[in-house]
Amino acid sequence: MYSRCFYHKRGFSKFLHVSPRVKEALANGEGVVALESTVITHGLPYPHNLNTAHSLEDKVRATGSLPATIALFDGKIHIGLDNEKLEKLASSKNAVKVSTRDIAKTIIKKEVGGTTVASTMKIAHAAGISVFATGGIGGVHRGADQTFDVSADLQELSKTPVIVVCSGVKSILDISKTVEYLETHSVNCVVYGNENIFPSFFTRKSNSKAQFCTDKLEDIVELMRISKSLGLPSGTVLACPIPEAYATDGDIIQKAIDTAVQEATSQNIASQDVTPFILARVNQLTKGASMATNIALLENNASIAGRLAAKLSDRRPITNSGQPPSSTSSPKKPTVVSIGATIVDFEAITSENVKVSE
Repeated sequence: MYSRCFYHKRGFSKFLHVSPRVKEALANGEGVVALESTVITHGLPYPHNLNTAHSLEDKVRATGSLPATIALFDGKIHIGLDNEKLEKLASSKNAVKVSTRDIAKTIIKKEVGGTTVASTMKIAHAAGISVFATGGIGGVHRGADQTFDVSADLQELSKTPVIVVCSGVKSILDISKTVEYLETHSVNCVVYGNENIFPSFFTRKSNSKAQFCTDKLEDIVELMRISKSLGLPSGTVLACPIPEAYATDGDIIQKAIDTAVQEATSQNIASQDVTPFILARVNQLTKGASMATNIALLENNASIAGRLAAKLSDRRPITNSGQPPSSTSSPKKPTVVSIGATIVDFEAITSENVKVSE
């Protein structure tokens, strides 16, 4: 019987257009970091969005890992964008926001699509990318007890084993309920630092705690490897507090957020329109301070994700001593017993341009 995972990846492969450099990196076991694209299409105005897209990719490259920005064009899912595609994405006035449920629709209509956290996770996993950097994840919206407005990001985190390097939950949301939701759905939730206080996107602290905290990326690598060996399906949130240099603006920005949230409620703005409206309004109220802070945390997360991907690409087993096992002893060959009929599926990654027949 074919596995569900095999069907999932084989189905995606028909629509994936992976850049030659990303193919090569994956084939060679190099560190690769997925980057979402709604920050380009909906998060920042032009040309700040284009400059930020280039900056995030540069931050990843500086760590020795390779960036793989993900977006949809012309009925294909593109993983790794060249300068022309980044420009097209940033300057598009008709780009749509693509969550997981919107992937098929966007392919059918051949729209320009910016991927959210949920869809980027899904696509990255299908391509074999384990690390993903973004600003903040979606979550439980304020007033969700009345609206049932909960981001699809949380559902994807509960079933897709990708690590999401972020600054926690967007502060326009209900952070405590979001953290509780992550716990209920068995999502690893770790604060990157020496204090277990979940960050609040623009500010370094909220009233919530994570599963644990650590200032060692090696701990995260081990967490991912052991989770994989146990067959646990959930993703991991690595919540990174914003750099101290930008934390001083947090109180001002938070007041602007509260004002923007009230305005969104009074104007009956809901669902996918909430976040773009609030971010734009907060930027107006803070006279651009929130945009600079937003870009700073995005760059910080990209750098951390790049370092994590580089460490994860070191495939040597982790031992208690932190040293690779001795190579003097020959590994034991396993005994395999096959009972009944079997089907063996093989999956390979190649740098060649492989065409899949319709």
